[in-house]
Amino acid sequence: MDVSGLGAVLDVVAAVLVLCGALLCLTAAIGVARFTDVPTRLHAATKPQVLGLLLICLAIALALRSWPVTAFLVPVVLVQLATAPLAAHMVGRQAYRNGRIDRSAMVVDELADAEEPQAHPHPDPNPREYD
Repeated sequence: MDVSGLGAVLDVVAAVLVLCGALLCLTAAIGVARFTDVPTRLHAATKPQVLGLLLICLAIALALRSWPVTAFLVPVVLVQLATAPLAAHMVGRQAYRNGRIDRSAMVVDELADAEEPQAHPHPDPNPREYD
């Protein structure tokens, strides 16, 4: 296969990867809009969205075939892989604290002993006085 044929194959592979990544991002958006509870929305917001971005970045790297572009895309993917699970964890923890998670549907509740949601927060033990 000559060089121009390889370029055409890589362009087709890149187009398929962009299409697959876009479909995953679309399903993530539909899942966030349609699912009813916090855990399923968090699942829809993180898993397919991160994989969709990964596929799109891979397609960009294949289509442009440039090391500077690839070097730029690597931190984008790494930041997304680091922040999406962290953000989902924080949103899930806050939903648990606010009572937005149906605890009767849980098989294992690891946070039950760690923290109880507070209906009335404790007053500040050291209130600041302003003049």
